[in-house]
Amino acid sequence: MSARSAAPAAAGGPGAATASAGDSNRWLILTVICSAYLMITLDATVMNLALPSAQDALHFTDADKQWIVTAYALCFGSLLLFCGRLADLVGRKETFLVGLTGFAVASAVGGASGSFGMLVAARACQGVFAALLAPTALSLLATTFTDPKERGKAFGVFSAVAASGAGLGLLIGGALTSGLNWRWCMYVNLLFAAFALIGGAMLLTRQPRTGARMDVPGVVVVSGGMFCLVYGFSNAATHSWHATSTWGVLALGGVLLVVFSFWMFRAEHPLLPPRVVLDRNRGGAYLTALIVGIGIYGVLLFVIYYMQTDLGYSAITSGVALLPMVVATAVASNVGNIVLMPKVGPRPLVAAGMLVNAGGMAWLTRIGPESGYAAALLGPTMLIGLGMGLIYAAALRTGTSGVEPRDAGIASASISTGQQLGGAMGTALLNTLAASAASDYLSSHAHGKPAAAQIHLATIHGYTTVFWVCTAIFAAGAVVCGALLRGGPLPAPAFPPAGKPAPQAEKARS
Repeated sequence: MSARSAAPAAAGGPGAATASAGDSNRWLILTVICSAYLMITLDATVMNLALPSAQDALHFTDADKQWIVTAYALCFGSLLLFCGRLADLVGRKETFLVGLTGFAVASAVGGASGSFGMLVAARACQGVFAALLAPTALSLLATTFTDPKERGKAFGVFSAVAASGAGLGLLIGGALTSGLNWRWCMYVNLLFAAFALIGGAMLLTRQPRTGARMDVPGVVVVSGGMFCLVYGFSNAATHSWHATSTWGVLALGGVLLVVFSFWMFRAEHPLLPPRVVLDRNRGGAYLTALIVGIGIYGVLLFVIYYMQTDLGYSAITSGVALLPMVVATAVASNVGNIVLMPKVGPRPLVAAGMLVNAGGMAWLTRIGPESGYAAALLGPTMLIGLGMGLIYAAALRTGTSGVEPRDAGIASASISTGQQLGGAMGTALLNTLAASAASDYLSSHAHGKPAAAQIHLATIHGYTTVFWVCTAIFAAGAVVCGALLRGGPLPAPAFPPAGKPAPQAEKARS
């Protein structure tokens, strides 16, 4: 039996593609969705550990190296809102299959690259098709599972994939680089894409049009604004905050986003309808994604630096060292979605997850030149994995809760946009803070040319400064997001499965 189209939404909106409670294919659809989403979350980090090998093979400079990561982030971040609305307009099955095909082709071209320019172009194309896939995958999930109990299980699995994908990317990237070569960090996507493409073509059905309209001026303004912000923060991470190409581009991006905000209240068919973001729960979920995107780079970036440059870990060892964090994330995501969300709602999970992350970051400040993995890294990284699982369990589900079917794609894209913008901001801010702290340490402790041991201590001081800042970011996030999110469980989806009456709310909001 194939997935069926939903009946019209209770709110009067057009139907959405859903699977009824008796449709056994809905769990196979979940596997397809998660495979596609895992592929794009892996790609955010899988190339990080392969960059030195790629640099040796293609002979590009250290200054050029950052563009392998930045090209992906620029296209991904700037096109998310456009692609989210495109999925609502054209159809989720169509955009899902096109995104998978394009991502697979770009990955194959990237793996076969014979020059730096070819690899950068392939990474940029990956970012374009990732922007098409990410919101489509989440909106497919939101419209496929509408029964409250099954919805919790499905979002638990998806949240585990979303929260652990970046860590798994480091693990897989290290294993492929050490065991084969850097090109397999691109080729591995073909396996995920082939499975998801075949499954998507067989299991997903075409959906009735949702009534969405494309807001062309809004697309131009917000895409330009997001491009400027991601580029500006990426430039700050590799160059200087004082450069015109940093502050000038960031200022332009800020102005464009302000213009976009005003336009959304005036447009006849706004790209991002105010009704989506002005809901307290959904707005809180999008802010949560932004804060987590900023703070989590304290783990994924600087813990890796510490393990490889200070503890001498290989790429594969560094990836394996983060595996307990990935496991903790998966467990917490499922417990949060299945057990806790139906009872308490998103506010306690987000606040508790942020505080747990803050505690893990504070624990990481105890690292030193001679620290061992078990004593200094295992406990705090597992604690952070637990916090991330709780946060993702709440944020992903809440960000799409209560939206009409015609807005499912753009609501999903808003979560991914927060993550991407937060990641760009986090990389820039935390790199700058680490470098500044290390420089201040040397200026106050070294007289003349610093010794190797002093440089080593200065570097670690830069890491611990970043961990303290991340502690403050997560603590502030617990207060702000906890205040913004409403108390009590989420209401049931507005669009019921085909052939079934609309379900009652999980529980009344408090």
